Amino acid sequence: MGILSVILAAVVGFAYGAAHYMTLAKPWMKAAGIRLDENGKPMGGGSALPFVLSAIAMLVVAGFMRHIFAMSGIDSAGKGLLSGLGIGLFFITPWTMINNAYPGRPFMLTVIDGAYATIGCGLMGLVLTLF
Repeated sequence: MGILSVILAAVVGFAYGAAHYMTLAKPWMKAAGIRLDENGKPMGGGSALPFVLSAIAMLVVAGFMRHIFAMSGIDSAGKGLLSGLGIGLFFITPWTMINNAYPGRPFMLTVIDGAYATIGCGLMGLVLTLF
């Protein structure tokens, strides 16, 4: 049953990411410095590789979150949600901030990406404890 909850949590994290970045596409592309063509579309895009890597990353994160939850006795929806939010806010977001700060990327990029990490991990934690 554990593998199914990991897969479901990864799917939920991936789906939330799609919604998050579709909603914030314009400010994210501006903050990330993505070059756009005359139609406002990203230049040189179209590769499936980022989506494949994202799906793999979601599986890795969900799998290790499940391991952490099992080792820590996190077994309720509330604990799963709160722990997931904490992982996103206090582990992933600061690391993202470091990666964005050194090359001088706008802080808004950290805000957008950090919100995704925080809410996405929260949802994954909830799913992991519900299923």
